[in-house]
Amino acid sequence: MSTNKAKDSKPEGVAYSEAALRNNAVVVEYCRTSMAALSGSIAGILGLTGLYGFAFYVFAVVSLWVMFMLKTGPNWNKYYISRQSLLTNGFFGGLFTYVLFWTFIYGMVHVY
Repeated sequence: MSTNKAKDSKPEGVAYSEAALRNNAVVVEYCRTSMAALSGSIAGILGLTGLYGFAFYVFAVVSLWVMFMLKTGPNWNKYYISRQSLLTNGFFGGLFTYVLFWTFIYGMVHVY
């Protein structure tokens, strides 16, 4: 009787700490909000309008994502479940903060 151990073995599940995942989500959300306010202020100071302003937001979001990936290194799966969700979650919430700061600072610098 021959048994193939590789065929019979089941892949082991990965266990995540709920508290650690929650803490990481809070830190990521804080960074996103800060990044949206800062990049919106920069876009307003630079006088970006229209699609250039929105392109700057996309650039800022991707830059923050790259910084997260560089910080975690090749072991990103120890801290986050998915790289894609780290990039896309909170995109529109940050966009509202970005537009708020963008228009406010643009008005303060270029209009008044």
